[in-house]
Amino acid sequence: MSKRARDVEKNYRLPDFVAKLRRLADALEASERFEIQIAGERVQVPARATFNIEHERGDGEEEIEFQIKWQND
Repeated sequence: MSKRARDVEKNYRLPDFVAKLRRLADALEASERFEIQIAGERVQVPARATFNIEHERGDGEEEIEFQIKWQND
């Protein structure tokens, strides 16, 4: 079954963001999948995912994105 296209951005309070990063780091170190709920949808990130960091600058703003990508099976 195909999933619908989705593009959401969710803001978190700092303690919640830190907790999610810690859970992600623990899963990565253990070579396990990572599960997270974002804007009401549960997402499972497989251990085979690839990771990159993106930096953007423009219009007086800067942004860093930690990206996790994978192909759906």
